[in-house]
Amino acid sequence: MFNPFRADGPGFLGEILDLLGERGRLLLGRRDEAPQARADDLAQLAEVLLSRRGQAAGGALAASLAAGYLGAAPAERHAFLGRLARDFGPDTDRSDAAIRAFHEGAPRALEALHAATEPRRQEVFRRLNLAPGGTGTLLQMRTDLLDILPSMPELAGVNADFLHLFTSWFNRGFLNLQQIDWDTPASILEKIIRYEAVHEIRNWDDLRNRLKPRDRRCYAFFHPQLPGEPLIFVEVALTTEIPAAIAPLLDLDRVPVEPEQATTAVFYSISNTQRGLAGVSFGNFLIKQVVELLRAEWPELRDFVTLSPVPGFARWLDAARKDSDSVLPEQLRQALDASDPAPEAAILSAAALYFLRARDARGRVVDPVARFHLGNGASLQRLNPGGDLSANGLGQSHGLMVNYRYTPADIERNHEAFAERGEVVASDAVRKALPARA
Repeated sequence: MFNPFRADGPGFLGEILDLLGERGRLLLGRRDEAPQARADDLAQLAEVLLSRRGQAAGGALAASLAAGYLGAAPAERHAFLGRLARDFGPDTDRSDAAIRAFHEGAPRALEALHAATEPRRQEVFRRLNLAPGGTGTLLQMRTDLLDILPSMPELAGVNADFLHLFTSWFNRGFLNLQQIDWDTPASILEKIIRYEAVHEIRNWDDLRNRLKPRDRRCYAFFHPQLPGEPLIFVEVALTTEIPAAIAPLLDLDRVPVEPEQATTAVFYSISNTQRGLAGVSFGNFLIKQVVELLRAEWPELRDFVTLSPVPGFARWLDAARKDSDSVLPEQLRQALDASDPAPEAAILSAAALYFLRARDARGRVVDPVARFHLGNGASLQRLNPGGDLSANGLGQSHGLMVNYRYTPADIERNHEAFAERGEVVASDAVRKALPARA
């Protein structure tokens, strides 16, 4: 295999090899002959990548760093992330000089100060992103970081740098929307099966039922640097009414609806596929663009709704029933405790409290799915006790599902109400479910 770092002379490549030593020489050579990289090896490669010499051979060095990281043992990966936090922050000498220049009123001092205080690891990430497969390596790094962040809070700055760069690199302008159908390459279909996070796709027949009929659609965002890798996808059912339960939508023996007769588009599953992109929001763009596509294709559609899980409801309700200071009125608490399972009317009232009155320690709506849809400008349309009677649905929400409604003319107003005032825009039916004096 050709090795671009063969040391034939005393030039800068030879100097790099001298700097890295024998383990670095092997790391830069054939991966199938190299030992697993240590954190020190990776940190030295990152330093060379940032150097003047590294700029001249950046692509090969970045590729070597990516390969070395992916081939490293988990403990060495974690140690390297620690090195990024400790050794690749802002250049203190450069920062001090920029601060002095700023106070002295030097020309363009503020720009220089901004550049000087940027952590050096951000430039490591930028250069690594240029390597073949570099974007995927960075996503893996962030995934590894998120795994250990609770026990290593000193990595918070590294996490913030990842999030800062990913927010720019994965903004809507770089994403491609594609329809996923039964003719999509099998390699992508296999990932749809694997990544489905809301309603398990049990087999290929199940997948066919979600993609092939004319009353079914699936759309995904892709990024040019990750070909064949969906970042997020949404599954859509065309129906003649707003559904209250998931089982009829997923029934393999159902009779498909003719799209020309459909009045409602139902977003019944939205799955993020890359944990490394946690905190980078593009689901709102996906839903809004799909609404526009469906409206253009089927002008007869009047309603755009979700059939959404309520993943935090059972846990919240269990805690609220034990807390005498919770938002649950005593009469409702007694009704919930009267039988197992709890009466549907009691679940309905508790659900209305959960969405309209309960708040977490940060003053937010408790449910993460609700925060997503309400923040995108949807309204809370209907509560559906018994909407998901699967083991997972009963375990996480006592079977409750909800419909969020996207009305194009109201999206911006609803978003502002939620984002600026914390107001949950809800239908009269939802508000009437509140218990008296709640």
